Amino acid sequence: MIFALGAVGAFLVGSIPFGYLVGRFAYRTDLRKHGSGNIGAMNALRTLGTKGAVVVLLLDAAKGVIPVLIALHVSDGLASVTGACAVLGHCFSPWLGWKGGKGVATAFGAIFALCWPAGLVCVGVWLLGALAITRYSSVGSMLAMMVAPLALYGFSHSLSEAGFGAFTALLILWTHRENIGRLRTGTEGPITLFGRKA
Repeated sequence: MIFALGAVGAFLVGSIPFGYLVGRFAYRTDLRKHGSGNIGAMNALRTLGTKGAVVVLLLDAAKGVIPVLIALHVSDGLASVTGACAVLGHCFSPWLGWKGGKGVATAFGAIFALCWPAGLVCVGVWLLGALAITRYSSVGSMLAMMVAPLALYGFSHSLSEAGFGAFTALLILWTHRENIGRLRTGTEGPITLFGRKA
């Protein structure tokens, strides 16, 4: 019963579409109708600007942090389940017709809450892949999530946390399937910072 309540609660927290809400009420803009159509921080950066993107990023990350921190008072296993459900809620929000974002910020939040050293490793991989090598946020995100299960297990030695990392990696690879297609055709948009390419 505790696992069921934790999973449902985390899914509902994760399903709050902060990107849509920030854009709609603070900028009178529907992110779904601009740029990539995604409600995540990267499309917010392109559409709303830096301040809007930072707000969306922090709120989306908090959706992963808060359920996991609460669940850690019960067990690592419950924390891993709630982290996965929060990411699922972000990707498949019932408030947006079972559509949502790609889950990266919420996944990062959950990883940091589970094991902050693993979170630092994943951020480092994102920075390396997205800014230092390719200039594509999607590449950095996918690489970071692929490293996540190894980093989580390496620091925590927890199979449940590693399982969360593996599940999240597969989910985020799936949510980035269109990005993968654009990368193959050379049409993926690079990261832009302050109105210019990173």
